[in-house]
Formats: sequence, structure tokens, C-alpha cells
Amino acid sequence: MRFKPSSLSIAIFACTFATNCAAQTIFPLTRADILAGSRFDFKVEFDGVVDVSQIKVTINAQDYKQTLGKSAELIAKEDGKEVSSLLLRDASIGKPGNYVVTATDGKSTQTVNWTVYGTPAKKTAKNVILFVGDGFSIGHRTAMRILSKGIEGGKFTSKLAIDDMPNMALLSTQGTDSIITDSANAAHAYTTGHKSCVNALGVYCSRAAGSLDHPRVDTLTDLAKRHGMAVGAVTNSEIEDATPAAMVAHTRRRSDFNDIVEMFYASKIDVIMGGGSPNFLPKSTPGSKRKDDIDYIERFKQADYKLATTKTEMQAAAADSKTTKLLGLYNTGNVDGALDLKFLKKGSVSKFPDQPDVPESMNAALQILSRNKNGFVLMVESARIDKYSHSLDAERAIYDAIMFDNAVKQAKLWAKAHGDNTLILVTADHSHAVSVVGTVDDAKPGTDMRNKVGTYNEAGFPNYPAPDADGYPNKVDVSRRLRLVFGSYPDHYDTFAPHLDGEFVPAIRNAEGVMVANEKYKDEAGAVLRVGNLPNKGSGAANSGVHTGDDVVLTAMGPGAAKVHGQMENTEVFRVIAEALALAPQPNVVAAKAPKK
Repeated sequence: MRFKPSSLSIAIFACTFATNCAAQTIFPLTRADILAGSRFDFKVEFDGVVDVSQIKVTINAQDYKQTLGKSAELIAKEDGKEVSSLLLRDASIGKPGNYVVTATDGKSTQTVNWTVYGTPAKKTAKNVILFVGDGFSIGHRTAMRILSKGIEGGKFTSKLAIDDMPNMALLSTQGTDSIITDSANAAHAYTTGHKSCVNALGVYCSRAAGSLDHPRVDTLTDLAKRHGMAVGAVTNSEIEDATPAAMVAHTRRRSDFNDIVEMFYASKIDVIMGGGSPNFLPKSTPGSKRKDDIDYIERFKQADYKLATTKTEMQAAAADSKTTKLLGLYNTGNVDGALDLKFLKKGSVSKFPDQPDVPESMNAALQILSRNKNGFVLMVESARIDKYSHSLDAERAIYDAIMFDNAVKQAKLWAKAHGDNTLILVTADHSHAVSVVGTVDDAKPGTDMRNKVGTYNEAGFPNYPAPDADGYPNKVDVSRRLRLVFGSYPDHYDTFAPHLDGEFVPAIRNAEGVMVANEKYKDEAGAVLRVGNLPNKGSGAANSGVHTGDDVVLTAMGPGAAKVHGQMENTEVFRVIAEALALAPQPNVVAAKAPKK
């Protein structure tokens, strides 16, 4: 195994006093919470080639086969290397309880602990809507409330839809390999209930060479489909991107877009909406990003999916009572965000003028999914909050946060009109270093934009126009505007103003491979060169802002929402959903107990 006998005591000491212990050898990892009856791949990795006669694996002091019901395969030389592994695909444990798993190769021993949990016999919620504001942080929340609600007498005039929910918690987002997560690993926690590493979807990160060969775990889609429920994923990113892909994917590498498209197809998920059409097209089609000649659009059509490439087609398909499956692909890349789509008409709006926004896509999905009498699970993502925060484009990020809140508002109205039997969960997958620090006032004298920034009483209030019915001011280039700043950034030119001509591109790689400030913005009035605080060389060189490890906020309402409170791990979101939908089987067995010491 990975811990050699001579280093075992040292490793135990290090694990005791370090913040996390790497080099796990048993999958699922220690402290895993496993839904009873869910499927997972059981794997034990050894440090060298082992003698099969010396291998002993027990669960609660009994041979593992008694608990898992079948034998694992011994891989004598995994991926042709001088290491062995035991692998058992699609294992499951039906009895809730505590499990101690021990594996030895006759020379060294490793032990992990699992908790297997059940769910109530009857579901408390018929449907679940999980909202993920990608990168959605407290700073975004505050900024959009200022723009969309306004302040009178020092108080906001009304609440956001996400504010007006009875249950709230703080979620931690770290993974198994880092205190900072990415969207894949973070969304995976919501859709599987397991922790994993950066870039992973639906798998634990083992030493397997192939990205599709790592130990898999069930997703919400896997479980919901076994219960006869409908499932949907709505986003304004490419549909193959991390968060929507987490609903169906099992891969160590989130960039496996072609494989992820196949996983969407194989999952039989009912509604898929976003951008990213090139990965559905055969390589012979101009613009395709596939490496094969499979036409997945045609495959989906043959599987009775309606195809929509515009908002008009989407709404027509949703209005048709016969539609129960929909593939919506509205852009070759990401769907444009709210500021460009509704006001500036930049980005790719001229090329794709009839794209739906997130609330419109969600409403169409609700129409279709609610035709399943067994209920549904719907994941709704406002993806470009994150993407615009990476590019330090404050206004675009804020407008997409407003759009996110509009979707939640409409979902709440839908749930109320349909019997209040829908659990609604609203959160982010991770945070960004973003804060409201004051305003920028063009009326202040001089040309130095830095000294036009007002803080404390000098900030006053911004002078955006009154918002429309959806909470959007129709103008962002006002004379006194929010100063929303980012705490992580590459070298860039700070212009102190909205980027009306298109999304901000803060840094680019020069001929020497160094990330430098994009000189496109150098000559804009008042532009100031900001020396970055992120690496600009090597493998970690950053051309944009990065995620942070700050907690994110989870708000909830509906049946099952009472379990949202205090501080929670992001994996607990999955458990809240699983319990509300009673996703575990109900065996007539006594809960398993850990062996006596």
C-alpha cells in the first residue's frame, strides 16, 4: 500500500497534526458519508506488486465480500506499473451504520471509516430545485441588492428572493486535495454527497491513468432516475461545463467535453439547456469540436428529445403538452449574460439574437419536468457570475447575479402555485474575493480616478436609474457607480468604469510566456496599472481572478429545508436532498454497528 512499513508511524503522526492527510489508499475515502443503497466503486491501492494470498480486506472485522456481496478484481499491475489494486465496480451497502474498512497486504495496513445513512420511508418533497450561482459571493449579493432594490432611510426598500427564505447556513467548500475548490469538485459535492479533488466529477481521484477509470459514485441523476423521477440541468454556460456536467458525469478531468456529452446521453436526463453545441456535432461538421463522427444531436432526436436552438423554439417546445424531453443548445459557447443580452447587445448577441436568459430557460424546464407524476430534480445555474468575476468585470457579474435572483423568485412563485411540495435550495459552488468598498464619483475634480473613489460617508449612494420590473437599471455607465473590487487579480489596467464594448480581458500572455496587463485598456481615461497579486509565470500563471476558500451562503425553503442551518459541509446539501426525496431503499434490517475495540 502507499504507506510503507518503515514510514507508517511517521505518516500516522503527520496525519494527526496536519490539517489533512493525503495519500489515501482506500476508496471511498475515510469519513465518507454514503447514502444507503447508492452505488460506488470500491478500490484499494497498494504501493507495490502484492501477493494475492497476503491480501486481507475486512469491513467491520468481516471479509469485505459479506458486506459488499461480491468479490473485487485484483489488478496485478495497474496501468502496466509495478503496483497492484483491488477494484469492485458498482458496490453498495444497504444497512445504515458505521463501517470500519481495513486493508492489508501482509506488510502494511490502512484503515478508513465510513458512515452509511438511510432516509425516511416516505418523501417529504415531491420536487427539488437546486440553484447554483457559480462563484456567487457576499459581495455580489450586496451589490445586486443595492442596484435592484435601492435604499431609503438607510434601509433596503425590499428583499431579494434569496433573502426572503426561512432557512440559512454557511457552507464550507474545500475538497480532498486543496482548501480551494473549482466548480467541478464543488458541484460534485452537491450532486454525489462525496468530497473529491479539483477537476473531478462523479469520481474519487485515484492513481488511475485514464480520466474515466477512477472510482465512480452515484449522482443525483442516477438515483432520481431509478426512482422514476424526471431530471433537468439548466445553465448559461456550455452544457458540458463543470456544474451542469456534475449532474451526470464520471471523470477525473472536467475538460472531457466529448465524453461528457456521451454521459448526458447515456444518463437519459430529461432536460438539458445551455450552450456548447460544437461538442454535439460530428467532426465533419464545420465548427465541431468532436474527435469522432457521432452526431449527438441526431442521437438525442432519435431518443425523442425535442431540439431547441433559440428561445422561441424552446418556449414552443415547452408549451407542447407532449414534450417530456428537451435538448436546448442556444450558443456555440456560453450563453450571453444579462447585461449584454438585455442592454448592451455585445458578446455574441448579434450572432445569436434569440438566446433565453436563465429564468426563461428554467421556466421552460419546469413546464416539461412537472409532467412527470413522480416529481423531478432540477439544477439551475447562473454560471457567468463566476466567469465575469474571473475577468474582473464587475457590472456583468452583478447583472447576472440579479438574473439569478429573478430565477429564484419565479421558482418560488411556481412552487407556491403547485402545492408547496418543492424543496428549493440556493447557494454557490465556491466564492470569489469580491467586495463593495464604496462608489466612483466622476464629478470629483481632477483626472486621477483613484481619488474619485469615495469610502465611508464619502461613498454616499450610486445614481443608477430606477430598476425595471426585473430589477435591472437600464444604464451602468452612470456618474456615481458602485466600486466593486476584486481581491485576487493579475496585472491589469483598472479603468474604474464599466466595459461597454465587451467583457473585460485583464491580462494576456506575452511572447516570453508571462502574464502581463492587456494594453488594450492602457489609454482609456484614468486607467491605472495594477500590479497583480497572483503568479504570472509558470504553470500557475493567472490571466484572471481566482476562486477563494471563503464559506458560501445556502438558503432554503420548502419540505426538508429545516435541516439547513448553522455551518455545514457542501456534501450535506446532497443529504438534505436525498432525505427529502427518500432516495435510500427501506430494507428490513438492523443498522450496522462498528465493531467493539
